[in-house]
Amino acid sequence: MEEPEEIRIGVFVCHCGLNIAGVVDVEEVTEYAKTLPGVVHAEHNPYTCSEPGQKAIKEAIKKYRLNRVVVASCSPRMHEPTFRQVIQEAGLNPYLLEMANIREHCSWCHSHEPREATEKAKDLVRMAVAKARHLRPLKPIEVPVTNRALVIGGGIAGISAALNLAEMGYKVYLVDRYESIGGHMAQLDKTFPTLDCSICIEGPLMVDVARHPNIELITYAEVKEVEGYVGNFKVKVEKKPRYVDESKCTGCGECRDACPIEVPNDWDMFLGVRKAIDVPFDQAVPLVYRIDRDHCIECYKCVEACGPREAIDFSQQPEELTLEVGAIIVATGYDIYLPYDDPRYGYGKYDNVITALEMERLHVAAGPTKGVIRRASDGKVPKSVAFIQCVGSRDVTRFPYCSGICCMYSIKNAVLLKEKHPETEVYILYTDMRTNYKGYEEFYNRAKELGIKFIRIDLEKRQILEDPKTKNLIIRAETEEGKTIELEVEMVVLASAMVPKAGTKDLARVLGLSVGPNGFFMEAHPKLRPIETLVDGIFIAGCCQGPKDIQFSVAQGAAAAVKAAEILSKKALEIEPLVAAVDEVRCRGCGRCEEVCEFGAIKVLEENGRLVARVNEALCKGCGACSVRCPTGAIKVRNFGPEQIRAQAIAAIRR
Repeated sequence: MEEPEEIRIGVFVCHCGLNIAGVVDVEEVTEYAKTLPGVVHAEHNPYTCSEPGQKAIKEAIKKYRLNRVVVASCSPRMHEPTFRQVIQEAGLNPYLLEMANIREHCSWCHSHEPREATEKAKDLVRMAVAKARHLRPLKPIEVPVTNRALVIGGGIAGISAALNLAEMGYKVYLVDRYESIGGHMAQLDKTFPTLDCSICIEGPLMVDVARHPNIELITYAEVKEVEGYVGNFKVKVEKKPRYVDESKCTGCGECRDACPIEVPNDWDMFLGVRKAIDVPFDQAVPLVYRIDRDHCIECYKCVEACGPREAIDFSQQPEELTLEVGAIIVATGYDIYLPYDDPRYGYGKYDNVITALEMERLHVAAGPTKGVIRRASDGKVPKSVAFIQCVGSRDVTRFPYCSGICCMYSIKNAVLLKEKHPETEVYILYTDMRTNYKGYEEFYNRAKELGIKFIRIDLEKRQILEDPKTKNLIIRAETEEGKTIELEVEMVVLASAMVPKAGTKDLARVLGLSVGPNGFFMEAHPKLRPIETLVDGIFIAGCCQGPKDIQFSVAQGAAAAVKAAEILSKKALEIEPLVAAVDEVRCRGCGRCEEVCEFGAIKVLEENGRLVARVNEALCKGCGACSVRCPTGAIKVRNFGPEQIRAQAIAAIRR
């Protein structure tokens, strides 16, 4: 490619307040930039991304006839789109921009070495200028859009996303792996801090989902495969057999009444039982029964009870559905940590040690004990109960993060217990009490007024033992002052951690998403793009992104719907042109590029009697693996080709 007759580069160095200027000598870097080949103008600004900073770039482009721009500031992940828009408004092609990250790569990581940080900033600016000389104008790639959406997960976040999109007029497929939508919120008795009935709030929304003309509800199903790209995803969903015809089942329950087999009920955290043909709970949506073939004895009493409706169908097989959508929202939720692996608590060993979610099911009027709190060992109402915080959470050997909601849900369960059984002594053994949102502190004070005792203990120094005669629990702990305490109670409730949903990593592989070190889905940017992912067109909402409360899950579901609607509202999308391109003259069709492409973006095809590689630009992520693998140099990533990389490398070693 031939270079323009004259390269005129402008360099703009950002102070970023003191984020950069507090360590790097930005004036020295600016003066150095003026000495570099091709640079006709250089200046520094307090905040280059601000309105005055953007205006300065536009004015300089016109005044100095700049045809390349280098911005030395923060990560391009944060503000590259901003500066592209700026130079485009000034009349330049937006891809004639190069950024040097002198904040994360200089001032932040070398904060105690200002001299060295400044020299490194010069190096990065020199490399950026060298590459800028070889940048070429590019045009965005345009792809059509399928204006339908897929929401994976039918908890409160998924319900919020689906209803918001449906109300905007878009067709929505809502897929949930469980028999009913509702998620964990449907398992709860009350919600804090208002103590509203949980299912009373969520139940009407669940029904709205089932009735909405723009929502197709697909439950007891899993996403197995995803192909395509933003605006054009093809999703394969496996719908598991219920052995009950959904179109014929009326939800009358006569089959359940006739069934002689009882099985442990997972919805009640296995504290109760259900029939071998049943629904998980009475407000289930859809209210369609399912036969548990692992426990069914095929007595056919359900068939007799169903009668002329003929809804029972033992011949059902898994069904594969193919959905074509333009955007995907992942709202798969979370699981509760069950501390079988921590002998300190005796969970699974001592009858009267339970988790907070099990306590929820005891509180629920439709639960296994009809709302009465009873000990598993003798069925009696406990006269003393201790709630222990941070079980699994904030534990460097298990889950080092704070689960965020445990303090409040323990206070809630303690308040409900105290109001039902005022004579019961209630203790909360905590490390730090975190009640930092609207109404939370007031709820905490309410708990203290009810006589609930709060005892601060050391996170690491606690142990539960059982009295084999009474089945009471003896808690041994140490206060923050170093005082050893021993407390005997009749029941212990563990505030166990919120953990990633089972199957999260498998779904991440299917979708091409990343998970963070804590196992939850990774967002594109924690502050500026908290519900977007690095795969265009796929968004995350609710607790699949990290622990959070109901209200924040609802908000994220609505936010994800808005971001998805930005895509669905367009007939066509413009996507990044920084993708691989094939030089057909050099390409010999060896297929090595196709072998290394993780995104399935390259196919070797036969054209005019010869093999040649073709790139699906909408699928390509510009990773460059193909370029490295190609033996003839026939495939290159636009504006990241050998000439640009070589120029940067040479500049790096020529200080």
